[in-house]
Amino acid sequence: MACDASQLAPLLGNATDAADYICNQFVDAGYAIDNTYLLFSAYLVFAMQLGFAMLCAGSVRAKNTMNIMLTNVLDAAAGGIFYYLFGFAFRHPFFGLKEVPQAGFDYSNFLFQWAFAIAAAGITSGSIAERTQFSSYLMFSSFLTGFVYPVLSHWYWSADGWASAGRNLGESLLFKSGVIDFAGSGVVHMVGGIAGFWGAFIEGPRIGRFDHEGRTVALRGHSASLVVLGSFLLWFGWFGFNPGSFVTIFKSYGPSGSINGQWSAVGRTAVTTTLAGCAAALTTLFGKRLQTGHWNVVDVCNGLLGGFAAITSGCAVVDPWAAIVCGFVSACVLIGLNTLAAKLKYDDPLEAAQLHAGCGAWGILFTALFAKEKYVNEAYPGRPGRPYGLFMGGGGRLLGAHIIAILVNIGWVSCTMGPLFFILHKLGLLRISREDELKGMDLTRHGGFAYVYHDEDPGHRQLASFQLKSAAARVDPSTPPQDAEPNDA
Repeated sequence: MACDASQLAPLLGNATDAADYICNQFVDAGYAIDNTYLLFSAYLVFAMQLGFAMLCAGSVRAKNTMNIMLTNVLDAAAGGIFYYLFGFAFRHPFFGLKEVPQAGFDYSNFLFQWAFAIAAAGITSGSIAERTQFSSYLMFSSFLTGFVYPVLSHWYWSADGWASAGRNLGESLLFKSGVIDFAGSGVVHMVGGIAGFWGAFIEGPRIGRFDHEGRTVALRGHSASLVVLGSFLLWFGWFGFNPGSFVTIFKSYGPSGSINGQWSAVGRTAVTTTLAGCAAALTTLFGKRLQTGHWNVVDVCNGLLGGFAAITSGCAVVDPWAAIVCGFVSACVLIGLNTLAAKLKYDDPLEAAQLHAGCGAWGILFTALFAKEKYVNEAYPGRPGRPYGLFMGGGGRLLGAHIIAILVNIGWVSCTMGPLFFILHKLGLLRISREDELKGMDLTRHGGFAYVYHDEDPGHRQLASFQLKSAAARVDPSTPPQDAEPNDA
């Protein structure tokens, strides 16, 4: 919101100095409000890491809990350093935050974008859980947050990005519309999901996931309670993820004193986010009941998150009723992709590729179909007459741009993360040994279990036995351990 001292001065009896002072204070207050709003949104998005950690931990078996928790911690820690050194420079021209702060761009922008980057990496960790070497995880997580995600986010979200819907005025838009991926169904969720797909595909399924006849064997996570708690935390964090992507809140869409402003759009975005998740959860509940005969809370939580991943693209530019449509279809997409994955013997412990890549792609298409003209022009001002949703009377240009976006997302992530996973696999650095996988990585790689066992428990005796065996092997290095496989360090 702007303040014009020339209009204010007559109201103060032509006191120009007083008018200038009031206007300066008004502008300062605006910066403070917007910066505080963005910081608070960044805190909410970062809180999603706790949700990811709980969701991942509950979805794996107890013997791998410590391992998956550690990967989530290092997503944030390693991602912070690599995004600071490299990633933010690919997203914006600020290597090492040089020339920050400046007008309209402060440290809060870095924190917000970093939280998005590590969210993409966290998605990938779920696809390759329970069988991936820790050292290789550090490599591809750092590469994803330091290069792959930042380049794609620059294309879609920067003022000079070739596919950005918010390009600088005077610069042409892709199909005269650009890509409306408001909060990242493609930029965040498809990136993490596609990367996870290639990791899980190259590694292959976990031992025991399919029997000798190819039938699916359920390797259930050890705690549905953690899955539910993690899902609620992610739901809470999504109120920073989607509404926070406005970046500012102190902006009016109408004349002074109007209730029509960005603050209202922020509220509507929170509503569309909520309704999409709710519709997806209920659709999954009844859909899986018909499919399996059970009321499964883990499936419902995954459906809920699929609805959130889908609405993330168009949350700011669609009506609440359309968000319900988005959630319904996203649940159908997730159920269908999970069925296909089982038939193709593809193993993803958290359904991350199906959920984030599949529902994220649907979210991109959904936005191109249901984006409303008024909301598009409010979120991306300055270009009257721009295309909007096909089903809302806006023509097919936005749909064309979004189909290209989906293909570009698949191609970029596949051409960068796919070869990295393949090289790690060929070097024997990707998957752990059969012995380690059967015993669990908490025991073999992290020095113990995530949960405390009493002395009389079999788990404690197994740990002690393994430690004695490891010590004996170190005493007599000439005797190789039985059933060991190469490159299992």
